[in-house]
Parts: sequence; structure tokens; C-alpha cells
Amino acid sequence: MCLAIPGQVIDVVDERNRLARVEVAGVRRTVNVGLLDGDAKAGAGIAPGDWVLIHVGFALSRVDEDEACATLRLLEAMGAEYETELEELKASAIE
Repeated sequence: MCLAIPGQVIDVVDERNRLARVEVAGVRRTVNVGLLDGDAKAGAGIAPGDWVLIHVGFALSRVDEDEACATLRLLEAMGAEYETELEELKASAIE
């Protein structure tokens, strides 16, 4: 099963290549945020503190904190599938 997991942007690490460091359940990874460039909600771009949905190293959409927290609770309730996704996130790297 593939899931999109909410993560909070820690910082933008490479503006030119549209890379940002995000944190998901204590795991920090670099993800590509370029897909959000055309998002009207993104405004001036991604900034520290923003929440995004992440899948296979890409931020797919921006979400507000309430939606991110509700989604995390739902994913945690899934148990093994969520844990598997977190393990895959830990093993991934975009540098």
C-alpha cells in the first residue's frame, strides 16, 4: 500500500532544485516541492512550518495543520501499513 504522509517543512535546502527538508514522525528527509509551484494556495512558496503531503519523495499538496494532524492520527490507527511507510521513508533519500 502506498500512502501520502503529512510532513512539516523544516527548511528549504535548495531553492533552485526545489528541495526542502521535512519532518514526519521524527524522521527528517529532503523532498522535492516543485509540484507545488503552480498551487494557488502555495502563494510565495513553501516556508518552514508549512505542512505538505509527501509520497515517494515529492510533496504532492499543501495542507493545513488541522488536516495534517487528523491524517496522522488516521494513519497511526492503520498500524502496520503506517509503520511500513515510515520505514520506507527512513530508507529513502533525495540529496
